[in-house]
Amino acid sequence: MASASLALPLGLLGLLALVPLIVLYLIQPDPRRVELPTMQFLAEDPDEGGANPIVERLRRNLLFLLQVLAIVLLALSLASPYVLTTQAASAQQTVVVVDASASMATESGDGARFAAARERAKDNVGTPTTVVVAGANTRTAATDVQPGEARSVIDDLSPTDAPADLRGAIARASSLTGSQGRVVVVSDFATDDDWQSAVQAARARGVDVALEQVGQGATSNVGIVDRRFANERVLLSVRNTGPSAAERTVSLGGASRSVSLQPGDVTTVAFPMPAESTTAELSPGDGFRADDVAHVTVPEKQRLRVLLLTNREDRYLRTALSVNPAVELTVARPPAPNVGRDFDVVLFSGVDRSRLLQTTIDKSRDVLESGGGVGIQAQSDLGRVGYGDLLPVQPRGVTNTSGIGRIGQDRLTRGFDFPAPDRHLRANVTRGTALVETEDGSPLLATARRSGGRVLYYGYLPDEPAFRYGYRYPVFWKTATDWLGGRASLSDLNSRTGETFELSNRTTVQTPTGERTGAEIRLDAVGVYTAGDRRTSASLLDARESNVTAPVLDVAPGGRNESATAGFQVRQDLTPVALLLVLAIVLGEIGYLYYRGDV
Repeated sequence: MASASLALPLGLLGLLALVPLIVLYLIQPDPRRVELPTMQFLAEDPDEGGANPIVERLRRNLLFLLQVLAIVLLALSLASPYVLTTQAASAQQTVVVVDASASMATESGDGARFAAARERAKDNVGTPTTVVVAGANTRTAATDVQPGEARSVIDDLSPTDAPADLRGAIARASSLTGSQGRVVVVSDFATDDDWQSAVQAARARGVDVALEQVGQGATSNVGIVDRRFANERVLLSVRNTGPSAAERTVSLGGASRSVSLQPGDVTTVAFPMPAESTTAELSPGDGFRADDVAHVTVPEKQRLRVLLLTNREDRYLRTALSVNPAVELTVARPPAPNVGRDFDVVLFSGVDRSRLLQTTIDKSRDVLESGGGVGIQAQSDLGRVGYGDLLPVQPRGVTNTSGIGRIGQDRLTRGFDFPAPDRHLRANVTRGTALVETEDGSPLLATARRSGGRVLYYGYLPDEPAFRYGYRYPVFWKTATDWLGGRASLSDLNSRTGETFELSNRTTVQTPTGERTGAEIRLDAVGVYTAGDRRTSASLLDARESNVTAPVLDVAPGGRNESATAGFQVRQDLTPVALLLVLAIVLGEIGYLYYRGDV
């Protein structure tokens, strides 16, 4: 049986508004009888029954009663009235797994899949309930809570724009339930079948696993499933995962391409690299919006002005710098008095110590102070050249190399193989970090921060062919000049949902869904993320997640065991009902005044 109560009894203080209303009613003047001589010739009309005095009094006071009732109901609404009703819940420990992956935001004629998933999840709560969410990361949203609280937690969930590890979420759920508990998985199951192995493993342990599928059946969808950058072009792959042919227009930076796709087709369209950050879009869109767009974020510095200072020119280094379309290269032979703030990066390679001017060193420091970078290549007499505090290592002579030792994880080392040279310059790092070391601990690559800029030590000697003959050598120098010049790489600027935006310390980040603070921010929504002078964009770009067709499960889905249910009480808020009654009374009062002729 439902029982009524008040959540905020202090709201009844609103009844005090009755006092001035009653006072005004009591002090209103009584009607006076006024004789009109001009009407005395009319015959008196005998009263033959007349109106009922009680009804007449109610008629005269109806307006007052309506006002009293409106104030009473307003006070009740301020007190948040509610009734407790009993709903069924499984009388056993339950772990509910809610799929919050990108495909769960798919909309159809029946609404969004996730809305249906929330209702299914709430229908399967137990006593107690644990809620596991499979989204951009797997998390436990509630642990061993009562059914009412579990329903509130589920109501607050929302889908992400990232793929989810449904298999891992099911495995976590099975580890959280006891021998007499059960696991309920609510999902569209529009993903690979790897989740089934987790279900089988849980059932093998005796865990009761029920599968609740939403949004099953074929669903039309065309999405951008990949984005690549090559030769100053953007390559976008578009896939039709629906059951019928489709036509789309792909647009980027003012240009557009039309594509026709049969079911299962994938096509790639190319666009020139845009000068400014923009978004690729498919039109018309469809019920799965996350893959209808792909962000293309470009560095704010379109070109880097690089000065190469050398007395013994290394044609491999010069070629590697020249083929980079983002580099405006100037080559000079010391003495070179024209070094200055006009350059973003200054590189020293094969410099004759007798020809290096102190003014060149001083102006290189100016480049650092303006936020640029200085790179220095090893040479046999490096310690006598006179770089001073620009050099982040202390040279100790040339020696034979026995092999490569440690390689650190960094933007400058990611994706590169650093072969061992025949000889290297023995050295100690005096400032900064060694990223690549030989077996004797000498740096082959080291970086340091100085005066707001960046310093790079490149430890391969000019006559060592070990690295410069590799096809990745120009790519390394592109990465190195980007880092030295403070130019973010395209890979850092263009991420995928589900990845992590890593920061050096706890930072407030503006995300597509609001501000968040942390040293690692999960990219769980499509859009742009900004933290000070750093930024990245996130796009879905996942062929598996774009395939939103959810085949009907060939395994029997579970359901609630009605014989093992118990009741739990849920609050039903009556505030909206009270406010609707107030509105009805106000409308009734207006109608009565109109009927009486007062309006």
